[in-house]
Amino acid sequence: MLRITKITDYGFILLAHMARGGRDELFNAKDLSATIGIPLPTVSKVLKILTQGGVLESHQGSKGGYSLARKPESISAAEIIEAVEGPVAITDCSSADGCNRNCSVSPSWQRVNGTVVGALKGLTLADMANG
Repeated sequence: MLRITKITDYGFILLAHMARGGRDELFNAKDLSATIGIPLPTVSKVLKILTQGGVLESHQGSKGGYSLARKPESISAAEIIEAVEGPVAITDCSSADGCNRNCSVSPSWQRVNGTVVGALKGLTLADMANG
């Protein structure tokens, strides 16, 4: 079974909440934790990862917090997954580097992976936030 990690799942939940608030609204980890019910250390970790991945922006200061780096309509599900987990590859041979086996199955897996990545790129944070 193909699954994203719990951290990535939490990332989607946090981002969807933030997307409903608006691009310019600032959110802090403590309030997000209390509102959504995800433990504060986990929220802090996810926000840091998403900031490093370019999905969020961090704003310092007493009224600081986190905001979306772009409009929800321009952030894809693929970008969110890649920010947390790295490139989407359903098998080793479907990754950009491929695998060390030169078998007849590899091109098919690469085609399947391309379809999955294409679907994820076509799904935006706005889509996910609005259900």
